[in-house]
Amino acid sequence: MTRARSLRRTALVWITALLAVAGVITAGAAYRYNESEMAGFLDGQLRQIALNAGPGLAVDNAPTAPDQDPEDSFAVTIWDVAGHLVHRSLPGADIPLQPRSGFANAQGGGETWRVYTLYGKTGAVQVAQRMKVRDEIAGNAAMGAALPVLLLIPLSWLVVGLALHRTLRRLDDLAHDLATRGALAKDPLPLADLPAELRPLVEGMNGLILRLNAALAAQKQFLADAAHSLRTPIAAMQIEIGNLAADAMATSQRPRFDALAAGARRAGALVNQLLRLARLDEPAPPRRAKFDTTALLLDCVADHSSLACHKGIDLGAAIAPRAMIWGDEEEIRTLFANLIENALTYSAAGGKVDVTLRHTEAGFSAEILDAGPGLPPEAEAHVFERFYRAAPQAAEGSGLGLAIARRIAERHGFGLEVRNRADGASGVLARVTMPDCPT
Repeated sequence: MTRARSLRRTALVWITALLAVAGVITAGAAYRYNESEMAGFLDGQLRQIALNAGPGLAVDNAPTAPDQDPEDSFAVTIWDVAGHLVHRSLPGADIPLQPRSGFANAQGGGETWRVYTLYGKTGAVQVAQRMKVRDEIAGNAAMGAALPVLLLIPLSWLVVGLALHRTLRRLDDLAHDLATRGALAKDPLPLADLPAELRPLVEGMNGLILRLNAALAAQKQFLADAAHSLRTPIAAMQIEIGNLAADAMATSQRPRFDALAAGARRAGALVNQLLRLARLDEPAPPRRAKFDTTALLLDCVADHSSLACHKGIDLGAAIAPRAMIWGDEEEIRTLFANLIENALTYSAAGGKVDVTLRHTEAGFSAEILDAGPGLPPEAEAHVFERFYRAAPQAAEGSGLGLAIARRIAERHGFGLEVRNRADGASGVLARVTMPDCPT
């Protein structure tokens, strides 16, 4: 087993390497910059020392450096023991003689000077330098130190960004894996190439996935077992209720028998839906075959025409011809039947339900549009939950029809949405989007 890469250690290594490289580059650049700046200044000092080394040295015989700045010149002044001026290298730089030997700041010629005065037996010598020359040197040195750092900032962004990308790329893969997982996915999240700091988190998530899968499996098994166990006694009860109702046709007990028969019928429908949902939850993919959705949808409309007529609802269809798709025909029949039955259940007498099928750029779109009361604002996010029923609660139903429809759509890769109508009218729109069957 390969050793997990530490996110903390990787970040420290990259940042340390970046700082080391940045330090070397900064030191080298600062050295080169300051060397070029100081070379001219120091060359000028050498020239001025030579000019002031003794009498009789002409300026004409002292060539300047190529980038010599006149402001860099020293002001050298010599007095004899009697206080008479003997020599002044810069005429106009009237810097007064300082009262004692040593360093001091003085004003002369409208400028500030840094002077050094030396008293001896034969007189006094005073050497002065403009303060702004020193300020320029300090500013150039600061610029030489800061400029490489400023230039290294974009490089630092690039290096750090590359390091973080390489280090966190596995996290992006993990996030993508989580985002694209189905609700019934059982495989654990991969641990390969994960940073060491994240391994405990992902291992904990894998443990949670295993516990959730075990809980879902137990729930599915319970529903399947309960539905199978209830199916036979409910069927027997329906038969006995039918026999009793036939014997009690002329008695006053008929309303009670009708209510009992309706309850048994609803219980039988609930058991059948539970069994269908348990089968749909199996991981086995649906059996796929090529068939015409147009004929199937027309059959579904015809199967529900008697219910629509009984409730006084106008059930209409506008279906495009020949819509070939791949899928399990019986499952898709159940999908459309549940959506149409749901629309009829929540539509009042005199209402209207329209079923349409049309071609789209990606394939086909089937829509079931009713004129019922619509969904409450908080219901749209819960309509696909099992046993959830939107208002009105008085309508017959088990709350499993839309859950079964969504499961069938997921197994076939169809899009399914159920929401309130957007045209301002009251009612619900159920839309199924299906890819075209490749030729």
